[in-house]
Amino acid sequence: MEVGRSINRVDAADKVTGRARYTDDFHEGPMLVAKILHSTIANGVVKSMDISAAQALPGVVKVVTCFDVPDIQFPTPGHPWSVEKAHQDISDRKLLASRVRYYGDDIAAVVAEDTVTADRALKLIRVEYEEYPVCLDPEESMRGGGIPIHQEYPNNVLAHMDLRTPMPPSDFQSVEDVLACPAYHHFWGHYETQQVQHCHIEPPISYAYMEAGRITVVTSTQIPHIVRRVVGQALGIGWGKIRVIKPYIGGGFGNKQEVLYEPLNAFLTTQVGGRAVKLDISREETFQNTRSRHPIAFDVEAAVDGDGYLMARSCRAVSNQGGYASHGHSIVANAVTGFRQLYLDRLGHHSEAYTVYTNLPAPGAMRGYGIPQCNFAVECMMEDIARRYGLDPFEFRLQNIMPLGYKDPFNGITCHSTGLAECMKKGAEAIHWSELREKYRNQTGPVRRGVGMAVFSYKTGVYPISLETSSARMVLNQDGTVQLHLGATEIGQGGDTVFSQMAAETIGIPTEDVHIVSFQDTDTAPFDTGAYASRQTYVTGKAIQKTGRIFRARVLEYAAEVLQLDQAALDIRGRDVVEKTSGAALLSLEALAMEAFYSLEHSVHITAEATSHCKENTFAFGCCFAEVEVDIPLGKVKIRNMVNVHDSGKLINPALAEAQVHGGMSMGIGYALSEEMKFDDRGRLLNGNLLDYKLPTAMDHPELRALFVETDDPSGPFGNKALGEPPSIPVAPAIRNAILQATGVALNRLPMNPQRLVEAFTAAGLIDAKGE
Repeated sequence: MEVGRSINRVDAADKVTGRARYTDDFHEGPMLVAKILHSTIANGVVKSMDISAAQALPGVVKVVTCFDVPDIQFPTPGHPWSVEKAHQDISDRKLLASRVRYYGDDIAAVVAEDTVTADRALKLIRVEYEEYPVCLDPEESMRGGGIPIHQEYPNNVLAHMDLRTPMPPSDFQSVEDVLACPAYHHFWGHYETQQVQHCHIEPPISYAYMEAGRITVVTSTQIPHIVRRVVGQALGIGWGKIRVIKPYIGGGFGNKQEVLYEPLNAFLTTQVGGRAVKLDISREETFQNTRSRHPIAFDVEAAVDGDGYLMARSCRAVSNQGGYASHGHSIVANAVTGFRQLYLDRLGHHSEAYTVYTNLPAPGAMRGYGIPQCNFAVECMMEDIARRYGLDPFEFRLQNIMPLGYKDPFNGITCHSTGLAECMKKGAEAIHWSELREKYRNQTGPVRRGVGMAVFSYKTGVYPISLETSSARMVLNQDGTVQLHLGATEIGQGGDTVFSQMAAETIGIPTEDVHIVSFQDTDTAPFDTGAYASRQTYVTGKAIQKTGRIFRARVLEYAAEVLQLDQAALDIRGRDVVEKTSGAALLSLEALAMEAFYSLEHSVHITAEATSHCKENTFAFGCCFAEVEVDIPLGKVKIRNMVNVHDSGKLINPALAEAQVHGGMSMGIGYALSEEMKFDDRGRLLNGNLLDYKLPTAMDHPELRALFVETDDPSGPFGNKALGEPPSIPVAPAIRNAILQATGVALNRLPMNPQRLVEAFTAAGLIDAKGE
């Protein structure tokens, strides 16, 4: 069995020895350097631009302004294209902007012989603006009254949705009737999450050049095939004239599930005669000019009966979209959908969501895609309800969680398997939940401890909201090993390793005999939409399985011809074709391959390629338990113990699964306690660097524990389902709920940093006017 083994990563040796080649390592010849001029206002219009001094600077090859680029608006999110216009992403960006929508918007670019010259040239460009009032708050922006950020949206509302689940027969006519019923406990809450950055180590980087009339872009991206399409759209040229190459990538977390500067870079090479142009942005630009996690505000209501069952809930979410659509309404739509799905409302549910343009840098996809935001709201709400009405928070959750067989009434996604209850019990046992809840009850003093929990659900891939398709190619080598070629991308998560295991499992050979092509080249790689939505082991896994079965059958067909035996009597085990019943080796795969390649009687190149159009989805589940120590006067939280437990179906590689969970838990700790992008009232980012932006370090982590409950999901290619994004989801509310148990103070806004904690503890009377 190859699936289920904790083998070493197939790329481990190259990465730890420094042999792995990333985008910045790839080009061996001379390159020009591009630098971008950013606006110094957050809202307005570029009236004019004087580039004469910059253009005259020795070493400057070309200066391109917002007045020189094609008048084409294009979409940037990493979603598959749709032939139906209603399902296409919003096209609201140009290569460079004359209409400025956030502080730092891209308004010009310099191409020079070297970085120093390009930087000097930027400082010589003079810009005249017509400036408009700045609006950073979505509620204020919705009220309108000024010049719209986008003319197509007069009230700055990009999208609004209002959904109500069908209600069963009862005495109530609406969710509002249930929420107002005096027979039930009633709860209202307001929760807010903040804007944070992905902080991948490798900033977005690309270089572009022309060859034989075509543009090649080498880029650090999660979505090479989508980059190809968007570059073509942005430049107004045929997609076949674009070639995209994706080497190893130094992290992405969803930021590189966006087409960032590849279209501009592709345009710049056309302006300098096809010479290679490198566009490598700084850490500050990565913070300001790429994507981030959406800040979302939630207003929630719930009606709970005397037995602790949720009868109805309502959720209103407002998402701050910043200056451009990026992924548009899909983030907050996913958030309120996740809010609805995790727990079962007996009578009804009402969800309302707004996505609103403001003059902030545009958020986009980030690990969890709106679910970390909604999970903070729903898990704080569940804890607060339990606390207010004297319910056990563990049992309250347990009796309301999504049941097996649940089918979403709007998108049809079905719960085919669930181990959530087992995850909860396993996590509670691991952290000693009952003992610690009792031990930490009714504490006094300046330093207190508490334990909290949160649970989550997460779908696998994007079907049926969007297209899910993937292809794979397998080729028999002369030594009997197999070449595996995919459009799916390794982005640091271990994808190439589990893809190799899946191929080996399907064919019947050892994983070490599968040689995966790790670098995607859109000229040769089979089509796949890329790494996002925790989809690849599920969606690409189906393509690998389908292709592997075809490949295996073709190998056995040729073996049957060589051996003059019935194909049905043969099997592949290890490195041999064997007699199926006895297992006796009949012909090595190496000998078969040499015969197939070089036979004078029947030479055939044994290959297989197949596409899987995935029309299934399922839910992954899990929970987080956190034990904390709170120094009340200092507003400092120390995490003493933390455990995540996940139901991700069958694990393809348990060691990689554990590593994935550890990384997600770390990201969740930063989201909970320290990370936040800070802006002044002009919309300027104040902490766009890794010193002032407070990422957690090893000093801020306890020993992270990852546990699993393995279910066998019938819709997964190997019984597997999502794991990539889920580990980051429940951490923040688990920490918040632990702080609540320790201090009795509910923090309803992230991050729960020292300043915010001290303010809350002071308001609650835990700290007096002297700060004691």
